[in-house]
Amino acid sequence: MTIRVLIADDQAMVRAGFAALLAAQDDIEVVGDASDGVEAVTETSRLRPDLVLMDVRMPNMDGLEAARQILSTPAERRPRVLMLTTFDIDDYVYEALRMGASGFLLKDAPPGDLIAAVRIVADGDALLAPSVTRRLIEDCFKARPTPVGRSSRLDVLTAREEEVLLLIARGLSNPEIARDLFVSEQTVKTHVGKVFAKLGLRDRAQAVICAYETGLITAGDPRQN
Repeated sequence: MTIRVLIADDQAMVRAGFAALLAAQDDIEVVGDASDGVEAVTETSRLRPDLVLMDVRMPNMDGLEAARQILSTPAERRPRVLMLTTFDIDDYVYEALRMGASGFLLKDAPPGDLIAAVRIVADGDALLAPSVTRRLIEDCFKARPTPVGRSSRLDVLTAREEEVLLLIARGLSNPEIARDLFVSEQTVKTHVGKVFAKLGLRDRAQAVICAYETGLITAGDPRQN
């Protein structure tokens, strides 16, 4: 199936470069572009792409607000959003992940990484590189008040589901969680689905953030390693 992509970036050369790279792939079609957040929202509504590559910093409306508006549309019309940034650690990207963006990618990443990221996100997975994403979230939370104790928000989870959420927060994949808990991968998938449903989470990126916000894990917690 062809992945329909919209590119939103205020630099014409960046848009053209990304478009040329992605359009050369047999399974990717670049359906349009946008030079600011307002255009990104309008063109997303008009063109209905599967995925939006969204620059964080743009004029008129930044990528964060544009992503918020796009991700608040009804589920049947909602594309995946992959944030682009020039900064390795960027508080804006944290907020985007919190809202439901599927991940972030550095603009200077190798071409192969961009192509792989588009395919991963379009397939429904969060682009969650554990080492980078955990460091991003840790650094963001170091500047925020540390939650006092475990949040009552977690009370809807069983003990096993809470354990699965903790392992997700450590960056483990489903097969790794299955090995850690000595259960089948299908059992893990079931637990993950229940965790997401009970806590209103869209993907693993939001799950990691939730684990920090509820006090299940804290910045510097040795259980991450």
